[in-house]
Amino acid sequence: MVYQICLMLMKNVPDAEDAAQTVFRKVMEYPKPFRDPEHEKAWLIVTARNECKNQLKHWWRTHRESEEAMEKLTWEQPVDGELWDAVLTLPQHQRMALYLCYYQGYTAREAAEIMGKNPSTVRTWLAQGRKKLKEVLEVEYHG
Repeated sequence: MVYQICLMLMKNVPDAEDAAQTVFRKVMEYPKPFRDPEHEKAWLIVTARNECKNQLKHWWRTHRESEEAMEKLTWEQPVDGELWDAVLTLPQHQRMALYLCYYQGYTAREAAEIMGKNPSTVRTWLAQGRKKLKEVLEVEYHG
């Protein structure tokens, strides 16, 4: 899950691997035990997101976009090629909201907490993402 989030946000294997490695190093250094598995999962998602944001901010980061890397990303549920291509056209915040709600099973309120956003903002992003996916997929299937 951590690597998947990092790859989705970083869009290339080397940077995603670096970010995921940093997240797991932070897990080893985390001073307290987690309250429960959901707390640990949420902590990992937030830490992965924040680490990717930090890495993306650095001026020294090179842009190594790789379509092959994105094709290797598999989520926990099977995704067909057309759907995956459509998801990749969405802005990062919509991709993350869709991932948390539809692939990780969080509610919009829980996803908002993880993303550090207002629940209504996340619900808006979900609606916009679904609408965009529908448009992209209709063009694909109906020419």
